[in-house]
Amino acid sequence: MAYVLLVEDDQRLSELIVSYLSQQGFEVKHLSNGDTLLSQVKQTKPDIVLLDVMLPGENGFTLCRQIRPFYNGPLLFMTAKGDDFDQVLGLEIGADDYIVKPVEPRVLLARINALLRRARHLSSPSLPVQKLVFGQLVIDKNARCALLKGRNVQLTSHEFDMLWKLAENASTLVERSVLYDELIGREYDGLDRSADVRISRLRKKLEDNPLHPYRIKTIWGKGFFFVAEAWDE
Repeated sequence: MAYVLLVEDDQRLSELIVSYLSQQGFEVKHLSNGDTLLSQVKQTKPDIVLLDVMLPGENGFTLCRQIRPFYNGPLLFMTAKGDDFDQVLGLEIGADDYIVKPVEPRVLLARINALLRRARHLSSPSLPVQKLVFGQLVIDKNARCALLKGRNVQLTSHEFDMLWKLAENASTLVERSVLYDELIGREYDGLDRSADVRISRLRKKLEDNPLHPYRIKTIWGKGFFFVAEAWDE
């Protein structure tokens, strides 16, 4: 049974989500604000966090920043705002997905299940040890960590998945549609910027040039290209 931690101040919506997810076999803990979120995450280790953006007190973006150092599991933002700025900001600070309210329960369930399937699959102990080395970059799939110049690179779960997908296809174009289908869990609609935001975050953490990237290149209109020879510096 997966454990869901829901942080939502709308009582009616919270009751709907708790009831629906409970009927689907989930264990759900509801918080009406983020005052105790950090302690709840540390103590109960949820399988997934559903986090409203607009909350009394600390907002969802601030709370996400606070818990990410202690929690690398799936995190799904829920918000009444659908503009690109909110979406990009949410993804930049560590969200794995983003859903706009009013929430359709079946759509929410599909998003949750997609995130949980990826998390379970990628953390399965039955996976063989796999390690990729590119100059001073070492990526260990079994340990789910990356080292650059001998230093650990702090990556969220989704960032690691993106890096591994690109690196295992080094010197080969990885199409956007593949990243959306396999990592983000939905088809690319031509407008969604989720992949670009996550690639941008990876570049910053991997010391790539944000204005003229030479390690992870964007092939406009097609996808992304991991340069195998760019990690010797």
